[in-house]
Amino acid sequence: MKNKVRILFAAVMSVLLFTACGEDPELAQFQDSIDSFCTQISEIDTSINNIDAQSDQATVQLLSYLDELDLAFQDFAKIDFPEEFDYLETLADESGQYMTEAVSSYHDAYGVDFYDADAADYARENYSRAYKRVQIIITFLHGETPDDADLTIEY
Repeated sequence: MKNKVRILFAAVMSVLLFTACGEDPELAQFQDSIDSFCTQISEIDTSINNIDAQSDQATVQLLSYLDELDLAFQDFAKIDFPEEFDYLETLADESGQYMTEAVSSYHDAYGVDFYDADAADYARENYSRAYKRVQIIITFLHGETPDDADLTIEY
């Protein structure tokens, strides 16, 4: 989770870099949307990390925060990317889909009378895929190209 906070901090920094580029209203709206997403994710991440794992309510709290995380990713997927970043919208959509699948699987893993390790593994995999797409988007927003052998982006 701490690594994800660093990634989100980098995203906020990229938003600040956009600010120096002028006052394009579409870009300003995009900046605000990305900044809001990063702030929200950081707050949810902090809340998840502050759950007392020994508490009887730990699972309920975790699933509730994951539901919030899913909503944040769905809002992220709805962001209208400016024309110069249009090619990244598919990744944002995919990140939302993967997070929804992850959260659903976490509910399956913890929502029964026993812990379902397979559902939890599947959830973790989708959770990682969702964040990986956010990392790729942020890398491109920084003007860099990620070195990911599995990455295919059409400009």
